[in-house]
Amino acid sequence: MIVVNSRFLTQRITGVQRFSIELSLQIKKKLGCQVLFVSPPDILHNDLAEILEVKAIGTRTGHAWEQLDLPCFLNRTGKPLLLCMGNTAPVMYRNKVSILHDVTFLRYPKTFSKKFLMYYRLVIPWVLRTSRHVFTVSKFSLEEIVSSYKINRHKLSVVYNAVNPIFEHIEDEVLNADKYLFVVSSIKENKNFGIAVNAFKIVQKQIPDLKLYIMGDMSADSFRNMGRLIDECKKDSNIKLLGRVSDSDLIRYYSNAIAFIFPSLYEGFGIPVLEAQACGCPVVSSNSSSLPEILGDSALMCNPNSAEEFAGAIIKLVNHQSIKEDLVGRGYENVKRFSWEKSAEDLLRYL
Repeated sequence: MIVVNSRFLTQRITGVQRFSIELSLQIKKKLGCQVLFVSPPDILHNDLAEILEVKAIGTRTGHAWEQLDLPCFLNRTGKPLLLCMGNTAPVMYRNKVSILHDVTFLRYPKTFSKKFLMYYRLVIPWVLRTSRHVFTVSKFSLEEIVSSYKINRHKLSVVYNAVNPIFEHIEDEVLNADKYLFVVSSIKENKNFGIAVNAFKIVQKQIPDLKLYIMGDMSADSFRNMGRLIDECKKDSNIKLLGRVSDSDLIRYYSNAIAFIFPSLYEGFGIPVLEAQACGCPVVSSNSSSLPEILGDSALMCNPNSAEEFAGAIIKLVNHQSIKEDLVGRGYENVKRFSWEKSAEDLLRYL
């Protein structure tokens, strides 16, 4: 019996939760009744919990549930192998396999609250030390973990992210008529959001009818810390702040954009670039961290510190249909390198 820590079902869906959900669905499909998904009682995604046949245990929530209720349950049920896919894990329970997605909290600490940093700096070294094996989502992240924690690299393996098959090209006549660049971001320091806005302003001087659509949670703390930039965006009639959108709307925005702009300084993987490519949208990306590994030659790669370089790549893409078509084709081929089914098989091969 394998037990999966399903605390991700109590959290808002970002990259880590999406990874956990997709792999869980594959694991459930492959193992059936040989796997048990357990969660705190405060589940948000009840539809997924029903599919995974999740068992709610304990009375606590959050980290307290993970460090106290979860190991108590495991110790009472024969100490089965535990799989934790969301960075943290019960430190006093040793029969576990963990997944640490990246070390952004070490490289860009200002992105996180003091409480979050204190907890991660305390817990992550113990998670790495007490896990039987540790997975991460890219070769880049593997090297970052090794260098940050001096962990034996033989204890680490890579399990890549992928894209849900629902991400495919969908024509939308209304959006298609609105020539726009698309950005999916928060204004966390590592996301480098300002470069996308500054690059757009440079491009506007040559292509005044171009627009910028920005998807992201406007209520997040990271946005409030960048109030001046957001105010500037709100005043520009060519910039549209979309807030959070459904997956179906996200697919439409990807599919009908001139290009997807991803200027991030630091990514453990970067799922949005693959989502864009799966929807037939050419990508202009930063050349930092894991992104060269994930994108290869399927995107226009730019210095993340240069708005001018991003602007030049965007102008080239807008003015040359052949470049756009070539990138769309390369993007489709690149997406084929990644599969949730293959990632689940790689993970289960160890378990």
